[in-house]
Amino acid sequence: MPTTFAELYSGLLKDVFVEHARHDLEHGADIFMCADTYAEQGKPDFTLAYLLLLQADDTVKRDILARAYEQRANISDEKAEELDRQFHRPFPLIKLEAHKDRLAAQQVRQGKRIRREVKSLNVN
Repeated sequence: MPTTFAELYSGLLKDVFVEHARHDLEHGADIFMCADTYAEQGKPDFTLAYLLLLQADDTVKRDILARAYEQRANISDEKAEELDRQFHRPFPLIKLEAHKDRLAAQQVRQGKRIRREVKSLNVN
């Protein structure tokens, strides 16, 4: 059973994100600041790439990654509401993705693997 942050979440990333983070690290970027900035922007893939390079407690890393998923969910909800007002119809798939992101955040905070499948969701 995986126990470390890297063991739990490194398999979620595509190499392009890791390469981007390593490039920034080689050029003197503050890895913690980059991870935090991407978390605030709701970009968990970039956030995770930087967190895997960061020397910090796994609890801190989980908190930052969970915040990235939560922020992306908030941004998705706002976008769905904006589109609903603009086009006068709901956008349930956007809301479903926001729900998945909130579940992912919860799983990360609990130190569990991220399970992205959702059986059903009433998004009305």
